[in-house]
Amino acid sequence: MDTIIENKVTQWLEGGFDADTVAAVKELQKGSPDELADAFYRNLEFGTGGLRGIMGVGTNRMNKYTVGMATQGYANYLKQAFTGDIKIAIAHDSRNNSRYFAEVTANVMAANGIKVFLFESLRPTPELSFTIRHLKCQGGVVLTASHNPKEYNGYKAYWDDGGQLVPPHDKNVIKEVEKISSIDEVKWSGGEANISQIGKEVDEAYLQMLKGLSINPDVIARQHDLKIVYTPIHGTGITLAPEILKRYGFTNVHIVEEQSTPDGNFPTVVYPNPEEAEAMSIGLKKAKELDAAILLGTDPDADRVGIAVKDLKGEWVLLNGNQTAVLLFNYIIEGRKQKGLAGPTDFVGKTVVTSDLIDVFAAKHGVRCYNVLTGFKWIADLIRHKEGKEKFICGGEESYGYMIGDNVRDKDAIASVAMICEMAAYAKDQGRTLYEQLVDIYVKYGYYKEQLISITKKGMKGADEIAEMMRGYRDAPPATINGSKVVKLYDYQLQQVKDLNTGATQAIDLPRSNVLQFILEDGSKISARPSGTEPKIKFYFSVRQPLASAKDFEQVNGQLDERVQAIIKDMKLK
Repeated sequence: MDTIIENKVTQWLEGGFDADTVAAVKELQKGSPDELADAFYRNLEFGTGGLRGIMGVGTNRMNKYTVGMATQGYANYLKQAFTGDIKIAIAHDSRNNSRYFAEVTANVMAANGIKVFLFESLRPTPELSFTIRHLKCQGGVVLTASHNPKEYNGYKAYWDDGGQLVPPHDKNVIKEVEKISSIDEVKWSGGEANISQIGKEVDEAYLQMLKGLSINPDVIARQHDLKIVYTPIHGTGITLAPEILKRYGFTNVHIVEEQSTPDGNFPTVVYPNPEEAEAMSIGLKKAKELDAAILLGTDPDADRVGIAVKDLKGEWVLLNGNQTAVLLFNYIIEGRKQKGLAGPTDFVGKTVVTSDLIDVFAAKHGVRCYNVLTGFKWIADLIRHKEGKEKFICGGEESYGYMIGDNVRDKDAIASVAMICEMAAYAKDQGRTLYEQLVDIYVKYGYYKEQLISITKKGMKGADEIAEMMRGYRDAPPATINGSKVVKLYDYQLQQVKDLNTGATQAIDLPRSNVLQFILEDGSKISARPSGTEPKIKFYFSVRQPLASAKDFEQVNGQLDERVQAIIKDMKLK
């Protein structure tokens, strides 16, 4: 075994760690040397969003000690950045150990003299973001690994605007966390009087805010019996999603009982992710049985939502994140206009890998659409920079995250569930389905079809393989893809876009990020991006062509499908 790993193991056996931890390390020594090596070969990295990893003993795992050391570093930076009383809000999801890690975080923060508002039980991540602003906190933490498998947990850090950490605070917090080299540097206890439990009163403020987002309450009054099926997929959504639907006025909501109880083992699914058809399958079965109008599912921390509706043939289909974003943005932009709520400074925000169709119809309505890097923290950062000058109305990303209004500065599946159901009620009020409305948008502005594939590279070598793939694309970009010339290369790491015909370059006014985008002569766009939270590289494909009428939809849809598959084949990704 590597000497560095051996030294780390020895430190955990002899360095004052609790008896259960020592016993677990010894057990790995006896029977699982490979697992022991993986648990100690590196320190679990505190990235720009916080921690995320497999739970267990070791420096490369989520446990009391890695959480405590991260919290001490974060506390140290909060005390550098702010004077006077410092307050922080802490929430957690339904994952195994999430409550325990939340209490560890609260105890360390409190021992550092920081006033802690700890939720009494599990709550959605967006409510944590709201709470930071509502209680005028300087920071926040939510314990969640979002939609990762059950063996994972995570720690997301927030700043005083309710958004996740962005420069310079992200890097500064990382520096402080990296300075904590021993568990002896952590203040584990002694400030318990600084901890206050919060719950119902904050729920009420959050729900009232969400109720105020409704654009067409009169439509809901007419269509209150819209048949809705909802699944929290064993997560936090059960705490508030049914309640907000009730407050919006919906009276025919059916919960998927098999997935209604919060459970960190996620017993009915492989991945608790509404992006996965398997996770939505039980809900889909119920929606079919009830002949519902819409199915909605939220992930464990209720910041992402997936939906299913009936297509033009009356068959149930899962919409992807881009399709839902297109419907939602269009509904909010058009609805505000119809209600006289639109203003000259309205703007929306989306990520660079989210459907460009949104840019098209936003421009048609005179609404600015800003593109930011992947990750909702950049949409929150955009709002912060525009505050007082322009009015944010909604934001979204293709990975099933949406935000309405600016009181929450992160993905909000609770708000999205309510607004998507209002959108479905509005369609029904006009004698349409949501899918028909989506096709109407394609006819009006052009059919943009997107697809995502993820390639997983596990283990110690995975990161190197992914880096090598990106290096190859960057150093020797393909001249053509699927027979269409590559005309532009967007390199967000170099912060430039290069015209491959002329060689001319232009600056990209966004922070550095390891993302490449190839723009083809036929209008197709291919984006390559290593995941920041998983051992994956993601490829995003966007193809488009005009759609003359709804009757041509199936034919054009098939043609665009074929084009995506041909691109994937040509790039040797399958």
